[in-house]
Amino acid sequence: MKLSQLLTAPNQLTLVRMMFVPFIVINLVAGHYRWALILFVLAGFTDGLDGLLARTLKQQTVLGQYLDPIADKLLLSTMFMVLAILHKIAWKYTVLVFSRDISILCASAVLYAIAGLRDFRPSIFGKANTFAQVFAIFFVLLFQVQHTRWVWITQTTFLHATVGFTIVSALHYVLLVGHRLRSANHVHAESSKPAA
Repeated sequence: MKLSQLLTAPNQLTLVRMMFVPFIVINLVAGHYRWALILFVLAGFTDGLDGLLARTLKQQTVLGQYLDPIADKLLLSTMFMVLAILHKIAWKYTVLVFSRDISILCASAVLYAIAGLRDFRPSIFGKANTFAQVFAIFFVLLFQVQHTRWVWITQTTFLHATVGFTIVSALHYVLLVGHRLRSANHVHAESSKPAA
């Protein structure tokens, strides 16, 4: 990996997003939900900004393609875990989120090892799942600051959406990987044929 990839503005922003995580956790544990919410929103802002900068400055890198989803997973998984420990969300949501992510990680590692597959771009359902998770956490934090009925209804809606998209995206991922694996085997078989 070239150091120049790490020093691009989008990747620097992604690293900043990862550095937000411990400070958000510290505020959550201390019961400072307003500050945790502000930091979470700032982290989300860097997520949108790094993608925009990558496209605008034409600084899309291989490192960024891996680093960005890692930063997202680190932030979201940590938030689900800590909020469940603090009894702000039910454990079933955290278990479901972690089960999907760990399964995908293990499957990706195995497929890379046995077939050399590296194309694990998120599907439209995976992106929708991330969107639902972000807003679920946002409204869970907002509810700790503003105890109103509409916030509670919205947080519940996005938590249920997270469950739905987690299941759908996991099933879609299985089908997608199967398709890519068959394509890779077909290409390998074609390249192995002796020349006429």
